[in-house]
Amino acid sequence: MQEILKLVDVSKAYGSLTVTDHLSLSVREGEALGVIGPNGAGKSTLFNIIAGGVKPDAGEVHYSGIEVTSSRAPRRCRMGIGRSYQIPHPFVGMTVYENLLVGAAFGEDMPREEGFQHAANVLEQTGLIDKANVRAGTLTLLERKRLEMARALATRPRLLLLDEIAGGLTEHECHELVETIQDIRKSGVSIIWIEHIVHALLAVVDRLIVINFGKKIAEGDPHEVMKSTEVQQIYMGLEGDG
Repeated sequence: MQEILKLVDVSKAYGSLTVTDHLSLSVREGEALGVIGPNGAGKSTLFNIIAGGVKPDAGEVHYSGIEVTSSRAPRRCRMGIGRSYQIPHPFVGMTVYENLLVGAAFGEDMPREEGFQHAANVLEQTGLIDKANVRAGTLTLLERKRLEMARALATRPRLLLLDEIAGGLTEHECHELVETIQDIRKSGVSIIWIEHIVHALLAVVDRLIVINFGKKIAEGDPHEVMKSTEVQQIYMGLEGDG
């Protein structure tokens, strides 16, 4: 499989604080990559760099074989990079369906009728079809998380960035969300998922990366990575077996 995303030696600092430190990673077409790390590890900055909201101080970002390091977020969205945010920020006065129409219209600039149909398809895909005409501001947390994901999908991404989409959900709600993400992945969308709910992450991803203070400290098979003494000490605060 070809690479859809490649970061090469990317660094970003704010004053004396380095938040991304010579970080390199790649994602293949159709792959699901998990990213974990303690709070302040640089995970959100990583997503900002990939999505185009932040320009790195050094290094390169390549998407679909094209260097996009200096490309702004709107262009990357139209190229096929969709992103959710840890805290959902829907247009609360608009209906769920109208929220998706905004993404369909401005994300990939689809023709009107095609955008209507695509938004309806995403509602079905994300389990929100029954909430289509409900104002977004009245949704439950699970429904808002689904809408956040749906808004990103409405832009018709080839690469979907999920930022702690399972946070705050009950066990049952988390299971439902995992099933939805698995279905999205089966449709051919590549995924990078930052998540603290590790068991949810392990149910979906092919590969796991651990970062700490902006550096990649582990990468590989998700279950093997989680067994690492260093990962347990840094991420979970556990003492290893030696």
